[in-house]
Amino acid sequence: MKFYLDTANLASIRKYNQMGLVDGVTTNPSLVAKEQGVFEEIIASICKEVNGPVSAEVVSTDHDGMVSEAKHLAKIAPNVVVKIPMIPEGLRATRTVSSMGIPVNVTLVFSANQGLLAAKAGASYISPFIGRLDDIGQRGMEVIEDLVVIKRNYGLKAEILVASIRGPQHVLEAAKLGAGIATMPPDVMEKMMMHPLTDAGLKKFLDDWNRAKKEKPSLTV
Repeated sequence: MKFYLDTANLASIRKYNQMGLVDGVTTNPSLVAKEQGVFEEIIASICKEVNGPVSAEVVSTDHDGMVSEAKHLAKIAPNVVVKIPMIPEGLRATRTVSSMGIPVNVTLVFSANQGLLAAKAGASYISPFIGRLDDIGQRGMEVIEDLVVIKRNYGLKAEILVASIRGPQHVLEAAKLGAGIATMPPDVMEKMMMHPLTDAGLKKFLDDWNRAKKEKPSLTV
């Protein structure tokens, strides 16, 4: 499974990329707005740090505006993926932009039907927002289940990019279902590394070692 970071914070991206954990990055206008700097420069910096796809989102809601923005974003770096919202004009723009050879990530997907339409329109990535569905009392992972089956049934090229991840359990469930990508905030990736028994075990090992060194000073690592 590929792991993407859902952030525009370069320090966080660099931290986890140095661990070999970052296959790509997803951003949105809200995430970029939290950082200091010019939008294009922030995206360019992320693209230099990460070898994989970096999603940058349009803010227009009409076909011509989205296409124009997509062309502009694609010039920032060769690994830019253009995020386009799952609206009728967005599907039309997805068709146009993807036909130009620019990869598209259709965002704000909340149903398998929407995901199927996005794939048919030419999307390279489909981003179902599972956490937001959970927030309103629906089971977000059900959309992932359906899309995985649909992708397998018809050999769809679009990758399922599980988004709006709230915690490590979402990542685990998505991986078990066979989704190709999970994009998560840095704090979720951090939580995936942690377990109290790991901490306790390490402490015991170090305590035992330090005690043994005091008893036998000749011990070396």
